[in-house]
Amino acid sequence: MWWDVASERRAEFENWHSHEHFPERLSIPGFLRGSRWRSSAGGEGFFVMYELDVYVTLTSPHYLARLNNPTPWSAKMMPHHRNMVRSQCLVVETYGGGTAQCIATTRLSPKADHADALRGRLASTLADLVTVPGITGCHLLQTQTPRVAATLEQRIRGADQVADWILLISGYDAQTVSDIHSTRLSAAMLATMGAEPKPLTEFYSLSFAITSHDLGRGTAAAAPA
Repeated sequence: MWWDVASERRAEFENWHSHEHFPERLSIPGFLRGSRWRSSAGGEGFFVMYELDVYVTLTSPHYLARLNNPTPWSAKMMPHHRNMVRSQCLVVETYGGGTAQCIATTRLSPKADHADALRGRLASTLADLVTVPGITGCHLLQTQTPRVAATLEQRIRGADQVADWILLISGYDAQTVSDIHSTRLSAAMLATMGAEPKPLTEFYSLSFAITSHDLGRGTAAAAPA
């Protein structure tokens, strides 16, 4: 998901998102990890990703129950998610993993009759890129929206936009991530692979990440590192 939050709302948003919303989502069976990223350019944009055990978690009764019963704080914050793009995806190519310091997201679409060729060329490129020093993960996602009725959270926010294909390149060296997107994953290179013109690439820095195993942990006076 991508959205903007006005500067005067950011402090409350990050408080709510870290201490109520993430724990709520990660308590749903099948939710493994959530991560929030803020624009590296210092703008108002956020990127948020949830990683699930299986695709059908997106239509589970536990998840839909939360989407249709937002907390009072969630109902207050939802209208402040501006320019929301929300894509429910299948992971079709994945190399590397973990949660790194920085991530680049690219929203793109294949040219007509080029989907298979584009996926094949991206798979080869991503497999090579994950071995580059400074890079930790390279992933290709494709949106597959479940056929469920609009939830109460969606109705509060208004209509969400949807991405098509999504590239995620993460790493511990922001310059390396940037360089890759000006060379091997530039708009011109993606076009030669079979992508439509004008893909949208944005760069983010990690703000917070949590896993389902982090829930319920108390605060100890001292703990081993």
